[in-house]
Amino acid sequence: MCGIVGYIGDKEVTSVLIEGLSRLEYRGYDSAGIAVYDNKDIHVRKYKGRLSVLADHLKEETLTGVVGIGHTRWATHGEPSDRNAHPHTNVAGNIAVIHNGIIENYMKIKEWLMEEKGIEFKSDTDTEVIAHLVDHFYEGDLLDAVYKAIRKMEGAYAIGVICKDEPDKIVAVRKDSPLIVGLGKGENFIASDIPALLKYTREMYLVENDEVVLLTKDDVKIFNELGQQMDREIFHVTWDAESAEKEGYEHFMIKEIHEQPKGVSETLLRRLDTDENIVLDGIKLTKEDLENINKVYIVACGTAYHAGLVGRYAIEKFAKIPVEVDVASEFRYRDPFVDDKTLFIAVSQSGETLDTLAALREAKRKGARILSIVNVVGSSVARESDDVFYTWAGPEIAVASTKAYTTQLVAMYLVALHMSSVKGTLTKDQYDGIIKELKTMPEKVKNILDNHTRIQHLADGQFNNESVFFMGRGLDVHVAHEGSLKLKEISYINSFAIAAGELKHGTIALIEDGTLVVALATQDRLYDKMLSNIQEVRARGAFVVGVAKEGNKEIEKTADVVLYVPDTMDELTPILSVIPLQLLAYYIAVARGCDVDKPKNLAKSVTVE
Repeated sequence: MCGIVGYIGDKEVTSVLIEGLSRLEYRGYDSAGIAVYDNKDIHVRKYKGRLSVLADHLKEETLTGVVGIGHTRWATHGEPSDRNAHPHTNVAGNIAVIHNGIIENYMKIKEWLMEEKGIEFKSDTDTEVIAHLVDHFYEGDLLDAVYKAIRKMEGAYAIGVICKDEPDKIVAVRKDSPLIVGLGKGENFIASDIPALLKYTREMYLVENDEVVLLTKDDVKIFNELGQQMDREIFHVTWDAESAEKEGYEHFMIKEIHEQPKGVSETLLRRLDTDENIVLDGIKLTKEDLENINKVYIVACGTAYHAGLVGRYAIEKFAKIPVEVDVASEFRYRDPFVDDKTLFIAVSQSGETLDTLAALREAKRKGARILSIVNVVGSSVARESDDVFYTWAGPEIAVASTKAYTTQLVAMYLVALHMSSVKGTLTKDQYDGIIKELKTMPEKVKNILDNHTRIQHLADGQFNNESVFFMGRGLDVHVAHEGSLKLKEISYINSFAIAAGELKHGTIALIEDGTLVVALATQDRLYDKMLSNIQEVRARGAFVVGVAKEGNKEIEKTADVVLYVPDTMDELTPILSVIPLQLLAYYIAVARGCDVDKPKNLAKSVTVE
């Protein structure tokens, strides 16, 4: 969640840190700070609020140096405040630490430091114990002190440490939270994500789990947990930093919504050969492999979980393999039945979602084959998987995921179709028909986006609702959950989704005059049943926004407003039906004056449990 940046070289460090942190604002945060060594002392400046608060304070003073660390914090221990913001220091102020993650045994360490060492803590955070622990072990060798400290720490973390007595180095550690190293000439960097460093370098080291990094301005050494130096290939970043800019759009979210035709097209067409056969370079599932699989788990969080629900339908429908979908944060705590006949599919935009990573490792430990669907090349989930399907959404900056979701859907369909092709569960005509229809999706998505003004006008009349619910049947239920999540994420409206058949089992009690209900009715075989459900809520005063395929005009007799999507086969409707829901959520949030790209309390990459 938090953002980490560190620099050592010849440049003025303050500007480098602020620039790097600005590229990580999408990760979600509530305070920001830096620690800079000025050739005499380490100076810490940190403030609650946006990065601009820190930047404005720094304009009022001269804080110079060529080595430093910076951090944007998302509160886990202690409220958002100046004193709880990072960096944190030891008592003497000669050691400074930044930290992304959670130290699970921090209270035990804190109590020991207070009782045995008499240390008075200045913050409520778990991070401050790291600074005091490193100080406790420091005997003139910062690397050694950090090693000794992390052996006492339990949890997930990426940390960066600087020391006044060894100002020519930065020590960094990665355990379950993302960390990269940027390589320059006469300068080196650390960060929690690639965009932070693209202004300065495209040459990176991807730090593996349980590794410790020692940076000087001219050298980078990576060590494993035993202190052995590791060889590492340089990862060259090929994508353009400009793709992460707004390009004239008011917000990243609306830009990314409009990038979906391209993302869907890239994800699909890169996987089809000239004969329209699916070619999955990173996945090598043979017929023998598939015949050995007796169960598939799809495990993810949030939006990726909703994509997984659609993926279950596709795999069961096309490949005839039983699938279970689970929330990653619950998966490993219920002792799931996983063995060497299990295919575990992890879905994550960032590839760094800690709950998903933990579930992946649990499944791998039990012998499962791991297939990941991720957007970020070289991410932790991708590196720890047997097979990888990269979506081609491009960088997604807004916290609320949009183009990652639709590209994940395409990935799910292609994986399911690939399985069906290998197993022979679809006829050639069926297979060709689905591929042909998938190829129409980018244009159909564009068609919906080109008619966004009607949705904008609808949002302008409905933005003051404080309770909204979504309903659907079949695949529409899964899209309803995603639409509801989008609305609550960015508008803070109390929103939820149900299967329409469950109306009479409690939810209909909440319907009163003016209640906004979004009803998805894109499944042809369930269309008439959805019309009946719409009549039920209308009879109790609901204002109903229907979502249906073009040509299905009967819904106009029951819904107050109908948003149409281009006609397609039922199985593929989620790619289209989610678009008007994304737009509706966006325009309602804008009308309510919300911070669309950085909603309160949320983070883009959830790297804590």
